[in-house]
Amino acid sequence: MSETYTLSFNIKAMDFSAAGEASSTIKKVLMHLGMPPSVIKRAAVCSYESEMNIVIHSYGGTLTLSIDSSQVIINAIDIGPGIPDIEKAMEAGYSTAPEEIKEMGFGGGMGLPNIRDNADILEITSSSAGTNVKIVINIGG
Repeated sequence: MSETYTLSFNIKAMDFSAAGEASSTIKKVLMHLGMPPSVIKRAAVCSYESEMNIVIHSYGGTLTLSIDSSQVIINAIDIGPGIPDIEKAMEAGYSTAPEEIKEMGFGGGMGLPNIRDNADILEITSSSAGTNVKIVINIGG
């Protein structure tokens, strides 16, 4: 692939009926492009966890996929309220999800740890205005 392929999705807060659609599409696109299975799996995990974090913890945002010959980049950008303590949020099992979300089977505190474990590069910036999670997965490396 000599050029960059980009796809963007609008993610609505608390829209559990559509939750997972963007990450499912991302997985299908990567399969269609013939990406290695390990890259597809890692990108599927990262995109799903990012999408669910936007649905559960923000006021909405976007999930963007960019692919070139050497890497898959997933950017999850949301609108507030931000992550007060990124270091704490990276701890497996730590969750700020409301009880009603946990009762639905979400918000177990594994989103960011799963992303970290599947990304080659993970960059998180957050403020009360919102959060930007940049995930890079190297292809063939």
